[in-house]
Amino acid sequence: MRVVSGIQPTGNLHLGNYLGAIKQWVAMQDAMAPENGQGGDDCLFFLADLHALTQPLAAGELADNTVEMAAALLASGIDPARSILFNQARVPAHSELTWILNGTARIGWLNRMTQFKDKAGKNREGASVGLYAYPVLMAADVLVYQATHVPVGEDQKQHLELARDIAAKFNTDFAVHVFTLPAPLVSKAAPRIMSLRDGSAKMSKSDPSEMTRIALTDSDEAIAQKFRKARTDAEPLPSEIAGLAERPEARNLVTIYAALADTSSEAVLAQFGGQGFGAFKPALADLAVSALGPIRDEMKRLLADRAAVGAILEDGAARARALAAPTLLAAQEAVGLQV
Repeated sequence: MRVVSGIQPTGNLHLGNYLGAIKQWVAMQDAMAPENGQGGDDCLFFLADLHALTQPLAAGELADNTVEMAAALLASGIDPARSILFNQARVPAHSELTWILNGTARIGWLNRMTQFKDKAGKNREGASVGLYAYPVLMAADVLVYQATHVPVGEDQKQHLELARDIAAKFNTDFAVHVFTLPAPLVSKAAPRIMSLRDGSAKMSKSDPSEMTRIALTDSDEAIAQKFRKARTDAEPLPSEIAGLAERPEARNLVTIYAALADTSSEAVLAQFGGQGFGAFKPALADLAVSALGPIRDEMKRLLADRAAVGAILEDGAARARALAAPTLLAAQEAVGLQV
């Protein structure tokens, strides 16, 4: 079993990123790492800086974001001795394999990708080619490492299906078995964290209001204030899950508490059912501070030496390049690029 997953370095991570993805990555790493904790290559986690090029950005901003997000992953528990952590651009095999796979992928397949339609909006003709074709790069990201499983949310399942289609067609077209067809890895423990101001919208770093999200860099005081001002209703918490059905903001806060405490929403309601938010919000804030405070402090320590963080990424990239090389060579041989 080999797991590969990536995240775009697009600014400060927030609580939704941590609970929905990074915490799950750490759990997978800890479950799959060798007993001696050294040299694990079954979990690869990368910063998708090539994917970030599909949107307008400043070069210096991308470089800074990449280092800062690497520090956040390290501070959250990703251990470079037990996993491979790197940024995508340091492994040229991602780009080289993407171009080969562009010859296999079909325009009709890409036309069905709903995320392009969502991201391009009404300016479809003005969107970059990269934004249109990046699902092929996503396919290369996982196929080049012979990934068996890819952690995905609902919004990425379509892209993983595309990767499987590309892999299957390549293997068939060239009568080879170069690529493993990766399976989706959907964690039942991964919660969907919503905005603190709108329980129907995902927590997002792109929301103009800082009060909608908890950033991993927030101070203890900011965390407490944001939970204190989080939108709720006037009713006390119910004792059973069914009582949250029509209360999205209340359900979101209960989900966050359960995820931070490594427990279930049912257990949270068993503890706090019948109590109002005047009691629940401070308890939630205290729990969040105890979980996120150490991560924030470790990030600050790591970012005091950005060169050291860069060295960790380069070491991970060297290991990733070695893993990717045989697959890239096999693909090149299959299509006749090796003579």
